[in-house]
Amino acid sequence: MAGHSKWANIQHRKGKQDAVRGRIFTKLVREITVAARQGGGDIAGNPRLRLAVDKAVAASMPKDNIERAIKKAIGELEGVSYEELRYEGYAPGGVAVIVDCMTDNRQRTVADVRHAFTRHGGNLGTEGSVAFMFRRLGVLSFAPGADEAQVSEAAIEGGAEDIVVNDQDGSIEVLTSAEEYQSVKDAMEAAGCAADDAELTWRADNDVAVDGDTAQQVAQLLEKLDDLDDVQNVYSNADLPAEAYE
Repeated sequence: MAGHSKWANIQHRKGKQDAVRGRIFTKLVREITVAARQGGGDIAGNPRLRLAVDKAVAASMPKDNIERAIKKAIGELEGVSYEELRYEGYAPGGVAVIVDCMTDNRQRTVADVRHAFTRHGGNLGTEGSVAFMFRRLGVLSFAPGADEAQVSEAAIEGGAEDIVVNDQDGSIEVLTSAEEYQSVKDAMEAAGCAADDAELTWRADNDVAVDGDTAQQVAQLLEKLDDLDDVQNVYSNADLPAEAYE
């Protein structure tokens, strides 16, 4: 894989999440709540809820918090009703951005998202303006130093779509369809190849490499969006160097 190291960006994101764990818990609770409300409180029978709970466990969220969020969603406890929203736009350098939100106040959320784009040199677009550039897939990431042969064998046996080795640091990405993500993840873990980071995400078909001041502007916009209370996930096609976040 040419370009910058995605593993370095993963590490940056994880470090940032550790520093704002309370905010991360809030986002995870919202995802659990919406997933349980839409598909029921049975983790085994609700793939979206299972994924949300897996993320919460990986973030060290207490079991009581998880159970309370599910109970609120299915009506056993009083809770807040959240609406799912998606915004699309462009960051500096022609970088496409998707912002997924969960909110109890649509007006507040759109104002906050629009302000972030404007303040950091971007612009909010219309629905569908950039989404066509992305596709839904599962990504299982392995840190530099992982056994490429072992990971590749487990991925192939598990039914993965593709295996990508970063030519800069040797980190590995195993790519799956959204539908096969959980089964591939389970199969690889059963084979002794648990990923260092795993997620169901939106990935652009083609990345846009940006450097220098533009890269810093893009990084600042993405971080600002991610910091907003109503924002669950931010996706972009930016190929950023690690130093852009410094």
